Amino acid sequence: MDTPWGYQIHSAPSVHYDALMDNGARALASAIGARVRQERQSRRWTLDQLAEVAGVSRRMVVSVEQGAVNPSVGTLLRISDALGVGLPALVEPPEPRRVKLTRHGAGATLWRSDSGGSGVLVAGTEPPDVVELWDWTLAPGDHHASEAHTPGTRELLQVQGGTVTVEAAGQAFTLDAGDAVAFPGDAPHSYANPGAKSARFSLAVFEPGVGSGTRPGTRSEAADA
Repeated sequence: MDTPWGYQIHSAPSVHYDALMDNGARALASAIGARVRQERQSRRWTLDQLAEVAGVSRRMVVSVEQGAVNPSVGTLLRISDALGVGLPALVEPPEPRRVKLTRHGAGATLWRSDSGGSGVLVAGTEPPDVVELWDWTLAPGDHHASEAHTPGTRELLQVQGGTVTVEAAGQAFTLDAGDAVAFPGDAPHSYANPGAKSARFSLAVFEPGVGSGTRPGTRSEAADA
């Protein structure tokens, strides 16, 4: 299953947002849909044009704009890349602010597992060089597998509690609280919780050149079908 900011998730267990559409999720989906529609119309693109550039189906674009689904992280990454705005721009008001404050609990929850895991985007910068700051919680057994992001993407991860296994660049690392790792995000990678307790980690993602038209050719929508 592909996921929200080219991520692909194979979690055990995990669910899409549409199974978790509480009021908060509906509000987020509606806000994302409005921003996508605004950005598309400002470029005078049709639904078909955005779908083609993003590499997703027209039906998916329509559903996103209508706020009818909480799309996966991977789908939102493809759409934000196509629009050249970066993922953080899709979950916050389009008002220019030099200082952006996110209070505790006010981040955008873009991934959830049915066992209590979550991926929350808490802060981000504007293009062309986009930095995303995430707060992740993995329940025991959760596994998040991500496809390659745009070329040059780098990730920094620090474990705040529990144990996290990171697979990147053909290597596997087991990290405990306080441990950190830096790795290329433009190759497939994954995070997992092999422990019996919940794990929490901070994740920073640097994606350079958003809007430059440089996108990997490996992203597909197969996991969203």
